Amino acid sequence: MGLHRDACYRAMVAHDERFDGVFYVAVSTTGVYCRPVCRARTPGRDRCTFYRTAAEAEREGYRACFRCRPELAPGSAPMDAMPRLVAAALARLGEGSLEAVARGLGVSARHLRRAMQAELGVSPVELVQTRRLALAKQLVRDTDLTMADIAFAAGFGSIRRMNALFRARAGRAPSELRRVHGGRAGGGALQLALAYRPPLDWDALLGFLAARALPGVEAVQDGRYLRTVRIGAQRGWVAVGPARGRHALEAEVSLSLTGVLLPLVTRLRRLFDLDAHPRDIAAHLARDGRLRRHVRAHPGLRVPGAFDGFEAALRAVLGQQVSVAAATTLAGRVVAALGDAVVTPHAALTRLAPPPERVAGASAAELARLGILPARAHTLRGLARALVRGELSLQPGDGERALPALEALPGIGPWTAHYLAMRALGWPDAFPDTDLGVRKALGVSGRAARVAAEPWRPWRAYAVMHLWMGSTT
Repeated sequence: MGLHRDACYRAMVAHDERFDGVFYVAVSTTGVYCRPVCRARTPGRDRCTFYRTAAEAEREGYRACFRCRPELAPGSAPMDAMPRLVAAALARLGEGSLEAVARGLGVSARHLRRAMQAELGVSPVELVQTRRLALAKQLVRDTDLTMADIAFAAGFGSIRRMNALFRARAGRAPSELRRVHGGRAGGGALQLALAYRPPLDWDALLGFLAARALPGVEAVQDGRYLRTVRIGAQRGWVAVGPARGRHALEAEVSLSLTGVLLPLVTRLRRLFDLDAHPRDIAAHLARDGRLRRHVRAHPGLRVPGAFDGFEAALRAVLGQQVSVAAATTLAGRVVAALGDAVVTPHAALTRLAPPPERVAGASAAELARLGILPARAHTLRGLARALVRGELSLQPGDGERALPALEALPGIGPWTAHYLAMRALGWPDAFPDTDLGVRKALGVSGRAARVAAEPWRPWRAYAVMHLWMGSTT
């Protein structure tokens, strides 16, 4: 996707928030690149060069602006026109090496590298370096972590490598940045900002997650979302709520998760759908008279993602043909029986969600004692075993391609598959057309629901959320 120079300049002059994180402007006379919302003095058009990614600007030798802090810009969700392979890789890049991402997508690392370079103008290595540098900058300015801990947290192999990238792309060492801007004391936890494009319907998002929270693993308290975390060998907790005075969420993170901050931030952004373009989506959906009032009632509504794909699948299977409350009760029993205990400062957070290996190894009798019907237990074990054997992936990416693999599993029908495509796989066009709430809201059934939803593409998942919210208000 190319950038139209005049359109970008107009958006920059207007400080249009819709384009924050969509492109960056580099100024030749200062050698600095900024977000389009930066309030610094507006440069002349002939001094500006526009880039799609911060990595492109940094590759050309520009340094990040210390005023608007490009490292805090919201991400950009892959648009429908982007090749599926590149979109899937972008969604996974923060959680593994390029080789691991390519392997999970069924292509070679060389092919994936070429595809991303052709589409984005930068290599995967440059993208990862920019993400690591952005996280390191935030930690230098906003925490009191040592430089060694910051290098470790941001994924650098050593302080030397972090210092070298800082000097090359920021023009100064991280220690110099801290002396100028200072670090904040963390008080036993880290504070991380997660920016988004407004509006954000936080109350609706929180309400949806609260109703489906895994007891002991998740909780909603005082306007914040709390949960336990297991990423690899690291265990801890996180609490997320609105930041004051800015379009961002603030995540309070236990120090025990310092070594996995990059994948943690990736998962949190996905969970809260923070890289969405809500105004563009709302404008598209509001063209349909059946959706218009729902869109107006919930501006900034997001599609809640999944912190962990198997966790979402476990909850979805337990929720088949029962109420949300009944599914929550069953989920609590599974967590208590198969999830590990963990100590946190939050009374509601006591367990880690059981991994697929634990559920795959559970006997039918063990699951039956928890009140799970035999057919549902069979589905859970089959799903867990498919994940353990590598026959199925619930990583975000190409949801449409994953649907057949999901529906091939015993007990996984179209509704469950599309629900997981919405949440675990991050597919914005997923559409569970057999959902009773959707059919009731549309006043149609069967194939007619799919026909009615055709104009909503590629944002049918957002339309479903609006219809679900409308049915509860």
